[in-house]
Amino acid sequence: MFAAILGIAAVSCASPEKMAEMAENVTVKCEPAVLEVVGGKIDATISVTYPEDYFHPKAILEVTPVIVYEGGEQAMEPFVFQGEKVKDNYEVIPSEGATVTKNVHFTYVPGMEKCYLELRGTAKYKAKYADLPSKKVADGANTTYMLVCQKGKLDLKDDNYQEIIKQTAEGQILYNINSAEVRNSQLKSQSIKDFQAALDEIKANERKTLTGTDIVAYASPDGKEADNAKLSDKRSSTAEKAFGKVTKKHEVAGPVNVSSVAEDWEGFQELVAASDLEDKDLIIRVLSMYSDPAVREKEIRNMSAVYSTLAKEILPELRRARFIANVEYQNYTNEELLQLIEENIDVLDETALLRAATLVKDNDQKVELYKKAANKFDSAAAQYNLAVTYIQMDKLGKAKSALDKCAQDADWNNAMGVIALREGEYAQANRYFAAAGTETAKENMAVIDVLNGNYKEAAAKLAGKDGFNAALVALLNGNNAPAAALKCECPKAAYLRAVAAARQGNASAVESNIAVAKKNEKLAERYAKDIEFAQYR
Repeated sequence: MFAAILGIAAVSCASPEKMAEMAENVTVKCEPAVLEVVGGKIDATISVTYPEDYFHPKAILEVTPVIVYEGGEQAMEPFVFQGEKVKDNYEVIPSEGATVTKNVHFTYVPGMEKCYLELRGTAKYKAKYADLPSKKVADGANTTYMLVCQKGKLDLKDDNYQEIIKQTAEGQILYNINSAEVRNSQLKSQSIKDFQAALDEIKANERKTLTGTDIVAYASPDGKEADNAKLSDKRSSTAEKAFGKVTKKHEVAGPVNVSSVAEDWEGFQELVAASDLEDKDLIIRVLSMYSDPAVREKEIRNMSAVYSTLAKEILPELRRARFIANVEYQNYTNEELLQLIEENIDVLDETALLRAATLVKDNDQKVELYKKAANKFDSAAAQYNLAVTYIQMDKLGKAKSALDKCAQDADWNNAMGVIALREGEYAQANRYFAAAGTETAKENMAVIDVLNGNYKEAAAKLAGKDGFNAALVALLNGNNAPAAALKCECPKAAYLRAVAAARQGNASAVESNIAVAKKNEKLAERYAKDIEFAQYR
């Protein structure tokens, strides 16, 4: 608070001219002493103290609050006061003196960053009028909240690109019923030949790495479970020996893991589902209804019409051992993706195009990559990411057209909210963000809270977050530390650090950070008028 002198008093026998001369006898206080813009408005409270015998019983006084700024001024409707003997309906100031408190309200316009509030008085006594001296009440106005980043935060759809792709190569040998003997014919089967060829290809392919091999032996799910468990164990032993023969001339890196499965119900279900059996749905239903292997077998045997077919076509395929090579495939690196979009883009699949789009810096090139993925692969992710790119380019009309082709999910609502935010439609933006309900949308809602002057609500939404807006909101709530600790070296972050330093009285930090901030022309212009730095300029 500070005190100012306002010439709006008159002694009981004074003329309007005399009232001006007696100006120093009236005191004025303003809260806040430095005006602040909040939600596009400037509000303050002014208290005027009239001492005893200053206000003539028949005097009328008009007091007009005025904000004077670069480029103009903005005046409120005047407050009107009257003496005790005036027959009107204005607020009465008694001859023994009084303190009156009034709220002033102005709408912010550009230029008010450098302004002051003054009171202008006109006194009327009998037939005489006099304009009393204008007196400055407060300086202003602080617009620090307007530094909030209003671009809005957007999430891209995941490209699902796998830098390492897990693959397998497989071969198998089949056993006769109730036998663990590996027949020579099985070592020469097409399945084994294909497995050997796959091992050779893995060795030759620099993108592939064999990380290990699994040998899994099974018994078919017919007969007693205990017997099948013993049989599958024996088959795992003979399969391991057979594997050594199969891979003798084919390099196998990594560990070899040997295991057995007593009854291959999983394989049984897969084969049945892929078969042409008339009652396969019924068989699969039985598998889902019963977990006890003995009950399962009993129920399936009761289906005599199909069991003979199962015994002939399905069960023999489950008396087996599988050789499974586990492979890691090195997908295109970022450097390779950037090269391929220039030289051979058609080899890239949907996920590779989506990843490549995140790597290029030029937004026009991003647009082309997303368009290609959307058109070639009917990619919903590409279509949405295209809309996001248009928003980032501030091509909001094109963004809306792109979003028209997207599912109206949470990301869609957030993107529509960002468009509304950029268009200044804050209420509409808030509705979209609320519908999205994501953490990103909540951060965007905090921006609207700041613009509306709801700093505590903004802080609640940004709890646990970092970055520029979170630091600004903390500062607006009286905590300068996050702003002072911002790591970004961009001009805007430097400017906010300078504000924090100014509030802490750290002149050297103000100077060093403003030097960086002034690299941005708009921030340099802002600094020249910003009330935050009044004592440092």
